[in-house]
Amino acid sequence: MKALLQRVTGASVSVDSEVVGRIGQGLVVFVGVARGDTEKDAQYLVQKTINLRLFSNEGGKFNLSALDTKGELLVVSQFTLLADTRKGRRPSFTEAALPPQAEELFEQFVEQARATGLKVETGRFQQYMQVEIHNDGPVTILLNSKG
Repeated sequence: MKALLQRVTGASVSVDSEVVGRIGQGLVVFVGVARGDTEKDAQYLVQKTINLRLFSNEGGKFNLSALDTKGELLVVSQFTLLADTRKGRRPSFTEAALPPQAEELFEQFVEQARATGLKVETGRFQQYMQVEIHNDGPVTILLNSKG
């Protein structure tokens, strides 16, 4: 399971021109579920996401987490994080989980994130979405539950 975190001053996700999720300062979290991932992978990534110190303290150092800052999360499913581009010019997505398993683990990720008390908004699974991001820094971090 992979998560791409982007620190933002604000972000929104739309489906068919309708905003379905919007946050202020916090993190946009793109989540990709791989074949063989389990609830443990989701737990690991949620804990990393909320506890990783990506926000600056008064001294400008990355010393604060989303939990520390009460950062908001916009969680968006993104199977393209599992793209394999080693061969040819077209990415292969054979490592991505099938939609039923991916949706189940994506929802577990969202539920666990909400259980932390942070505001969590989402896109819509398996829908064409447009994401507006106001990247802060920019700060972009890739997490992988497999190390």
